[in-house]
Amino acid sequence: MKDWLQQWVLAWNRFWFEPQTPTTLAIIRCLTGCMVFYNHLIWTLGIATFLGPNAALPTEYRSELLPAGRYAWSHFDWSDTDLWLWGSHVLGLIVVAMWTVGFKTRWTGCLTAALVISYANRAAGALFGFDQIAAFLCLYLALSRCGDALSVDAFLRQKSVKNSGQGRAVSNRIATRLIQIHLCIVYAFAGLGKLGGEFWLNGEAVWGALASYEYQSIDMTWLAGHMQLIAIMTLASLIWEVTYAALIWPRLTRPIVLVFAAMVHIGIGAAMGMMTFGLIMLVANLAFIEPHWWPMKASER
Repeated sequence: MKDWLQQWVLAWNRFWFEPQTPTTLAIIRCLTGCMVFYNHLIWTLGIATFLGPNAALPTEYRSELLPAGRYAWSHFDWSDTDLWLWGSHVLGLIVVAMWTVGFKTRWTGCLTAALVISYANRAAGALFGFDQIAAFLCLYLALSRCGDALSVDAFLRQKSVKNSGQGRAVSNRIATRLIQIHLCIVYAFAGLGKLGGEFWLNGEAVWGALASYEYQSIDMTWLAGHMQLIAIMTLASLIWEVTYAALIWPRLTRPIVLVFAAMVHIGIGAAMGMMTFGLIMLVANLAFIEPHWWPMKASER
């Protein structure tokens, strides 16, 4: 019994606390930063219209969406002047850009996470999956040393991870595990929720999505003559989502799960006009790629 407990303790410590190089997290940082910057840059086109003092998304509307007694912080609540609106927005874009390229990463990472949450809380009426996934990625990356690779910080120090050997850190492992577990929870709840819908179990759900003109970006209605294929796609997607949390961990099945994730999210992004959501989900899935899997020299990982 004692040996068994010791083995479990050792396995637990290896799972959570074995130092890890920052390569995978650095790649996730760069990609997430680019997407967050793009998303916030798009807000520039109508920030006064949607988030200003007389916005289409007033603060009263946000409070109606929240459960009673819940507070959702946003820096936009600090002032309702145009100067604050535009000034904080431009400064926010600069901070996100700095984090993306890895400059002062420890500070800009925390600020980027706060900005993503702040925008999501303020624009509650326009909230969708991208904001939620980006928020937890930024939060967990802020805990890590993702700025130790592929960053301006590493370049300025003139001693990158491959030369100093100091890039391995426990915080990198913890951040990676948090992303992985959070992603498993997302897929588990999504899959289990779909089990209660008859259109998923009878194989028609994918057709309902593809035939919806509200989200349609590519005309896929030609599949109406191939409902058996639709049923296979529907059930395969459902099985993949329900079993994701179990099959993503074994190294034998992990590549299959990741390839299926790429097909599902690229398909959703291309056919239903939700490319930003599809791409951020793929970025999150990169957390399951071990640093030594990347096509780099051993000294660069």
